[in-house]
Amino acid sequence: MRTALVLLLLLALASIPGSVIPQENIDSLAVSQWRDNHPRLAPIWERLDLFDVYGSVWFSAIYILLMISLVGCIVPRLFVYARAVRARPPRAPRHLSRLPESTSYPTDEDPEIVLDRAAKALRRKRFRVDAGEDSVAAERGHLREAGNLVFHLAVIVVLVGVAVGSLFGYKGGVIMLNGEDYGFSNNLTQYDDFAPGALFDPDVMEPFSFSITDFEVEWLTEGERAGMAREFVAELAYETEPGGETKSYDLRVNHPLSIGGTDVFLIGHGYAPVITIRDGGGEVAYSGPSVFLPTNAQTFESFGVIKAPDASPAQIGLEGTFYPTFAMGRDADGNLTMPASVFGDAFDPLVSLFVYTGDLGLDDGTPASVYVLDKAKATQVVKDDGQPFRMDLRPGDTVTLPDDLGTVSFDGLQRWNKIQVSRSPGKMVALAGVVLALLGLLGSLFIRPRRMWVRARRQDDGTTLVEVARLDRSSAGDPEDGAAEMGDVVAALQGRTTKEDES
Repeated sequence: MRTALVLLLLLALASIPGSVIPQENIDSLAVSQWRDNHPRLAPIWERLDLFDVYGSVWFSAIYILLMISLVGCIVPRLFVYARAVRARPPRAPRHLSRLPESTSYPTDEDPEIVLDRAAKALRRKRFRVDAGEDSVAAERGHLREAGNLVFHLAVIVVLVGVAVGSLFGYKGGVIMLNGEDYGFSNNLTQYDDFAPGALFDPDVMEPFSFSITDFEVEWLTEGERAGMAREFVAELAYETEPGGETKSYDLRVNHPLSIGGTDVFLIGHGYAPVITIRDGGGEVAYSGPSVFLPTNAQTFESFGVIKAPDASPAQIGLEGTFYPTFAMGRDADGNLTMPASVFGDAFDPLVSLFVYTGDLGLDDGTPASVYVLDKAKATQVVKDDGQPFRMDLRPGDTVTLPDDLGTVSFDGLQRWNKIQVSRSPGKMVALAGVVLALLGLLGSLFIRPRRMWVRARRQDDGTTLVEVARLDRSSAGDPEDGAAEMGDVVAALQGRTTKEDES
């Protein structure tokens, strides 16, 4: 047990890096930005698997050792419990009056009659009874230890369920633009990020497809959280198999669409400004919606990157911020400060972009994130005064770039949704383990093991001395409940009617 507790503590400590450091299978963009901001630490973190803590060898080793330790703790206790269940209740102590709860009284009845009545009364109270020559011993509450064992077994069941899901399941994410023209099919090439289990088989992926036909957002307009999205719903049109019947489903947060053993979740949403870049020759080098990722969950102020590698005479890269409802911030003195978005809805959309030209790192074959602009070999475009050239565009605006690089137009605005698709084959096993753990915990907390003894002996004057004692073996026993139980047994011994008899 000591070893299991130490391993449980280590498991909790090992989970801290997974909460502090961005994880590859949860937010790959945050991982890329962290690597860019910490170029010296990133290789060390990579070698230690700190970007994938829960899939690392050392984390797996801890919970496997925890499982082995729990098994080694439970198995011996099962044998001890089995012997305790089969064992007879302990004989009555010599001096029952020394126990914390005890009473005695004289009677004219024979000892045999009293003991027989005591055995029947205790059996009605679901005690396990063992009758001796001059006493009756009774015991109940064995299920308390059973609840404790069930709780520890349930922890193993949960670990097994999590392990099955991690080994055979997968989780992937995709950012989808709204509209029937933008569809998704459940295959590996369609995902923006994909985290399979070590024993994942692509053949288990259901062949469904879907598109987002409509998206509705309800915004908060009052209070401290004004401007935030209170509720958002994506209307899906989906098919469970190619050529199958098209069905619709309103996808909400925490209300996934289940198709076979796969769940489709709505994770988030944002804006995609429609940008057109024409190069120096007037040719369209880039045109379409560009996903901007929110940096502020309340106002949906968003950051994004646009790349035009085929532009002539040089590649063009844009990097900047989108403001759904643009406003210039003011300080306490009323002076204008940094631009900001004051509301999440697109009441006054504006996109502010800086321009880079030259080598954007797209020609060497190295994989690059679409949300990160490689500026190592690129040159920032500046104005005549040497200040960075910045474009502030509203829908319909077009700006001409310096040095005959071309033009940039803000043609409109689209919405996108972040969709997560996951398959966790062990989730029902884990759920069963959680339910068992709760049942075991309730049993270990509320079942009170206790013992009772009744002794009847003939005295010299011909009367029978009856002694009754009770011992509550749990620290959570209620004295009033103990007194009531004692009173019921004494009343039954004296032939009086109890509330239990009446019911």
